[in-house]
Amino acid sequence: MGQRSSVAEQLFRKQQVGGSNPPVGSTFGRNAMSGLNNHQIELLKEPHIAQFVTLMDDGSPQISPVWIDTDGANVLINSALGRLKTNNIGRDSRVAVGLYDPENAYSRVINITGTVIEIKQEGADEHINFLAKKYLNTERYEGRNILETRVIIVIKPDRITGI
Repeated sequence: MGQRSSVAEQLFRKQQVGGSNPPVGSTFGRNAMSGLNNHQIELLKEPHIAQFVTLMDDGSPQISPVWIDTDGANVLINSALGRLKTNNIGRDSRVAVGLYDPENAYSRVINITGTVIEIKQEGADEHINFLAKKYLNTERYEGRNILETRVIIVIKPDRITGI
C-alpha cells in the first residue's frame, strides 16, 4: 500500500500539472496593495456587464452577470438578500470579478480576485437606481421586487490583472 499524500504534497502536484499559481517571477498579475489604478476605475465606471464569481458550498464556482460600480478603492455590486450570490458570500467571502470592454476585449479587461468586506443595506436602494441610470438610462430600477431587501456588496481587491 502506498503512503497517503499530505495536503501540501497534493497542492504542489496540482501546481506542477497546471495549477492556478503563475511561475515565480511572473508578471501575470499583481498584488492589489496599491489599489485600483485610474484605467481600472474608468473601466469599472463604464456600463459593461461583469461576471461575478462566488463559491458554492461544495467549492464549485457560481457565476452571475452583474451591474458593477466602484468607490475608487473597492468594487461594488448591488444584489438582494436571499439570492444565491449573497448566500454564498455569507459562507465564503472569497470572490472574483471579470469585466471587459466589448469594443476592445483583449486590451481593456480587468480580472479581480478579492474578499467581500461588507454587505450593507444603507444606500442600496439609491445605488440600484444609480446603476439603472448607468445601464438602462432610466431614473429608477423597475425590475425590483417590493419585498426584497437590496444590499451593496463591497469587494476589496486582493489581486488585479488586466489594464
